[in-house]
Amino acid sequence: MNRIKKAAALIAILGLITTLMLCGCETGNDEEAIGPEPPRTETPTPPTTPIDYEIPPILAPSASGVAVEANEKATIDYSNVRDGYIMARFHQSISKQIRAIVTTPDGTEYTYRLAPGGDYEVFPLSGGSGEYTVRVFEQVEGTKYALVLTATLEVDLLDEFAPFLRPNQYVNFAKGSEVVRKAAELTTSADSLMEKIGAIYSFVAENIRYDYDLAESVQAGYLPDLDLVLQRGLGICFDYAAVMTAMLRSQGIPTKLVIGYADEAYHAWISVFSEETGWIDELVFFDGENWRFMDPTFASTGNAEAAAEYIGEGMHYQAKLFY
Repeated sequence: MNRIKKAAALIAILGLITTLMLCGCETGNDEEAIGPEPPRTETPTPPTTPIDYEIPPILAPSASGVAVEANEKATIDYSNVRDGYIMARFHQSISKQIRAIVTTPDGTEYTYRLAPGGDYEVFPLSGGSGEYTVRVFEQVEGTKYALVLTATLEVDLLDEFAPFLRPNQYVNFAKGSEVVRKAAELTTSADSLMEKIGAIYSFVAENIRYDYDLAESVQAGYLPDLDLVLQRGLGICFDYAAVMTAMLRSQGIPTKLVIGYADEAYHAWISVFSEETGWIDELVFFDGENWRFMDPTFASTGNAEAAAEYIGEGMHYQAKLFY
């Protein structure tokens, strides 16, 4: 089945729209669009409240300078690899583009952007324990880049969840973030981990509408501004997934932001861990007994059952990268 036929099949399954546009989410790793996008729905943005809620400690990354590779152009700080992350920055303010490539133990490459003369960026060690290579490249011209710094790291994680509990470049939050406060509000009366997950999942699915204008104009290298997404109540699939990931992590719940494919369309969703179920990554909604696939973009269509039918047991999904 070619891409057009697959899109038509998706429309028929969801039974919600008569046309399909590919979602325009983009990441620093790929120039492809992330989709498919949901049908248009109208959901009012919820009001915020000034009430303070108890916020758990946030595992904030730090470039402590204990272990670094550095030269006059760049620094790679790997002081906290056991906590599942490294940090890097490019010192010089230049007009060229800068890339950092993190290669995991199984050879998967994660490509990130660094702002010239900018602050440290946080990159997760998503491939677990083992040997990583971190390289920083400076643009020469066009698509040609020159290597300016490299580091080879032997990583022994304190636990397998460490990379998926902290903020990073793709899931950027802090104790003062609105997404963190909102997560605390939503879960204040939750009696169990699964109730926390359900409360956050339902809020994101019901209160963020798909941003078709952004989908049509988004550029490569787009990174979600999580508090802005929450304030506007609008986002593309990358935003949905990043907001929910940040909310869950702020509650100490291991969560992966997953980038991959839904059929042939580039897409973003999440995977959550609980001791009861393990990683919930093959299961759109909680039906009272079982979790369906954790895709908040599809859930926002308001027809979770039709979306679940499309998703099935994950047969349409192929995960590629984890943040």
